[in-house]
Amino acid sequence: MNSQPIRRRSFLEAGSLLLGGLSLPDLYQKRAQAREQGRETKDTSVILIWLQGGPSHMDTYDLKPDAPLEYRGEVSPISTVVPGMDICELLPRHAEVADRFNIIRSISHGFANHAAGAGRFLSGHNPFRLLDPLAQYPCLGPVVSKMLHGKRDPSVPVYVADSANVYGGGAAGIGAAYLPFVVGADPNHPQFKVNNLSLTADLRDRLDDRVSLLKAIDQVKHGVDTTPDLADLDHFNTKAIDLLTSERAVNAFDISQEDEATRERYGRHKWGQRALLARRLVEAGVSFVTMQMQNPSIAGGIGNWDIHAVNGHLFKDNHARLPVFDAAVAALVEDLYARGLDEKVMLIVSGEFGRTPRINPQKGTASKVMQPGRDHYPAAMSVLVAGGGMQTGQVIGSTNDKGEHPLDRPLDPNDLLATIYTHLGIDYEEMIPNLSGRPVPLIPHGTPIKELL
Repeated sequence: MNSQPIRRRSFLEAGSLLLGGLSLPDLYQKRAQAREQGRETKDTSVILIWLQGGPSHMDTYDLKPDAPLEYRGEVSPISTVVPGMDICELLPRHAEVADRFNIIRSISHGFANHAAGAGRFLSGHNPFRLLDPLAQYPCLGPVVSKMLHGKRDPSVPVYVADSANVYGGGAAGIGAAYLPFVVGADPNHPQFKVNNLSLTADLRDRLDDRVSLLKAIDQVKHGVDTTPDLADLDHFNTKAIDLLTSERAVNAFDISQEDEATRERYGRHKWGQRALLARRLVEAGVSFVTMQMQNPSIAGGIGNWDIHAVNGHLFKDNHARLPVFDAAVAALVEDLYARGLDEKVMLIVSGEFGRTPRINPQKGTASKVMQPGRDHYPAAMSVLVAGGGMQTGQVIGSTNDKGEHPLDRPLDPNDLLATIYTHLGIDYEEMIPNLSGRPVPLIPHGTPIKELL
């Protein structure tokens, strides 16, 4: 580690990696040219709240109170502010804001393990290595990062997430340059802080001078007026420094600026504060944010949503998990509308699949006693969507009386992907490279969901 001055080449290489290959000066120049030619892109964003493991539709948004006990379980439905939209009794705050979101109950696909299910849901393509933790086709976040590359405000990242990849997701053939800025720390921690805008290890390893990247922001802030190389940069080079010294980005990540009442409304836990951070980021201009809601750091040792009986007691897990989830998601929905972000921001809350409608009791690995659980089930799932300028207070589609399969308005994850891409101003028929470099469409089939447009 040394304190030598930042080399112009190293600085610009760092900026190039930060934005996925295009140099920062080029990015500003292209953006200026786009403005002059009237080609500014839509000012829209997406928040994906990802429920790794697969939440049970039967215990959240698609209850079946008239089904046999071995299907319906121990939770009961409650009415919401939308007549006819009943949801789980453990989601009372959802019920209060139900007129500001939609529930899709009829999405399904055919991949019942976590990696393949996530890859299928997030890429729109059928995976060929079913257990590979990295998708074989580019998934939603990296695709957005690539397609909006150079078209949005460079003072904030295009894509931010709480990890480099969701399990089963990834950038695949478009390359690691389009992976997100990673904010992995717990935003609820008293000392939560984002030091600069962190890159994943994959991107840092590509730098000739790794130390200069990590030191770049602080050195530039103190030396921008005295470093000859930087003083000689032309107009676009000078503007390029803004990404690495952006007060807008620093402020967006500074969740301590929120008042205590707001933070309490979201919930003083990892899930709640991740949802709040997501709102701050899209408000600041980030185009795509993925926040995973698993391991919420609350009592009881709750992990992800993969509640097989061997992993945990379904009914106990519902009572511990769902109130935490309820607070975080309902507060986020409230804020998007209260702050006038409902036209700009589309919120998606989903996992890779649903859970089996029929409860499957087994002996718990930890408890050593028989307990209820539900297994993987891609044939039926529920997805919450809000914002995006859409009509809300809708239930889209339905499943049969036991929650086993779509009954009407059957939809594919690709239809949701097409809707998201359309909201962001991305042509979902555009071609991207697969792992072998052969061009494939963003999604091989699917059309936007008309109820959401």
